[in-house]
Amino acid sequence: MFHAHLWLGIATTGIVLVICVTGILLNHKRPLGLMPDVPNDAPGTLAQSLPVAELAARAGRAVPAAVAASGIDRMDLRPGDGLVKVRFDDREVHEVTVDLATGRVLHVGLRNDVFLEKLHSGEIFGDGWTLLSDLAAIALAILVISGYWLWLYPRARA
Repeated sequence: MFHAHLWLGIATTGIVLVICVTGILLNHKRPLGLMPDVPNDAPGTLAQSLPVAELAARAGRAVPAAVAASGIDRMDLRPGDGLVKVRFDDREVHEVTVDLATGRVLHVGLRNDVFLEKLHSGEIFGDGWTLLSDLAAIALAILVISGYWLWLYPRARA
């Protein structure tokens, strides 16, 4: 048990450390300036919102043509704030924040936290690499259990 615990710990240390550090950074992405905080002074109601297609079109006009041509990765609708965040599928990950009711562009910028999210999940290396995060989590659980076993077993025998 000791050698299995030792070598599993050695083999997964780097992956677990990356997951830990990126997780901490993601928890504090707003204060670190990795994600823009866009206030909307007069949010309207969801019933007053423009159609989603119109909001997407206005976001597409706010970025360079090459970014708009990359397509929309996701739209994060926030009715309580009266805005929608439109994230494009370009390499730099541009995001446009649009007022739901007026269609006014509130912010255009880069999402600097996307790199950390993809590194944290393993997605940065490709779709299949997300399993690496799962394996690291399983290895961490095994290390915790075997660590307790190595510590408790000698005491229980005494």
